[in-house]
Amino acid sequence: MNWGSQSVPIWVVKVGSSLITQDGRGINETLIEDWAKEVSTLRAHGVQVIIVSSGAVAQGMITLGLRQRPSSIARLQAVAAVGQMGLIHCYQAAFAKHGQQSAQILLTHDDLRARDRYLNARNTLTNLLALGVIPIVNENDTVVTDEIRFGDNDTLAALVANLVNAHRLMILTDQKGVFDQDPRTSDAAKLIEESLASNPVLDAVAGSGGKWGRGGMSSKVRAARIAARSGTDTFICAGATEGILLASFKNQATGTWLRSDTPPIDARKQWLANLPIKGRIELDPGAAHVLRAEGRSLLAVGVRSVSGIFSQGDMVSCIDSEGQEVARGLTNYSSSELDQIKGRQSREIEGILGYLVDEEVIHRDDLLPI
Repeated sequence: MNWGSQSVPIWVVKVGSSLITQDGRGINETLIEDWAKEVSTLRAHGVQVIIVSSGAVAQGMITLGLRQRPSSIARLQAVAAVGQMGLIHCYQAAFAKHGQQSAQILLTHDDLRARDRYLNARNTLTNLLALGVIPIVNENDTVVTDEIRFGDNDTLAALVANLVNAHRLMILTDQKGVFDQDPRTSDAAKLIEESLASNPVLDAVAGSGGKWGRGGMSSKVRAARIAARSGTDTFICAGATEGILLASFKNQATGTWLRSDTPPIDARKQWLANLPIKGRIELDPGAAHVLRAEGRSLLAVGVRSVSGIFSQGDMVSCIDSEGQEVARGLTNYSSSELDQIKGRQSREIEGILGYLVDEEVIHRDDLLPI
């Protein structure tokens, strides 16, 4: 199995509403338990998994006896709050049977649009994975407004894939994949087994979704293109198929591969390179060498001085004592915070600031060597 540049592969597994709620009949606990068993096996094989699950609104509709999806945001928020309780309980119980801990993560578009929240969300997810916990992510339907909705959890899953630089986005749906014609109306429809996510032919063959979810195959194609920005490949498949996750792990599953044009490492570098620089950090010779030659994270002890005004999550330029740029990256600390902790050991940061955002000023995954 070739995982590219990642030492530990990360999969984002997106589960659709129609699967979770059995097309409106209630939460499919058996299917969730099957996925939990497979995810546990994947983890034993060294794959880290984040689940992005739809179903809160759909389950809330069932619990409240609603036949039509509410049209007002306020009513949707209330319905989602009801449904989220039952949904997350099922996941928690299913993973507990296999000795796995799970955690609920609720996100809005703003959380991934603002760089400080972006870093916080990513740090939370990566720390959960490091602790052996399986994050269960959903859109925070209880607080979003119409202007900042993801629109569907396919998009959310793709953005999470970008967030953690995932190797693979698995979209589990009620279809086998993307067909060249609508398989519901044409017996001649053929499965598209593999394509570049950027292929314009996909736009003509993707369909729309049903009443229990917000996204159809078209949203899944859009999600694959978003995921491809960070070099993530997307696999769209029938989530109710027994053993689908493990079959995919062995490259034996039936579905549609939508490939990224760009390897993950190059895609992330391109993204970082396009961000505006908000300030400068002067490094001591040791830190300059480590960043230049070894590509390791930047610690506060290696910082000599700070110039410019910047916030957590901003792009900053790292320079050596002669003013030559060594690298640039996303900072975990603002300019005022960094000015207080520069030259200090990581263990001293909490005593100085009263809190610890991260042991690294810039994590190696957020560094772009020059």
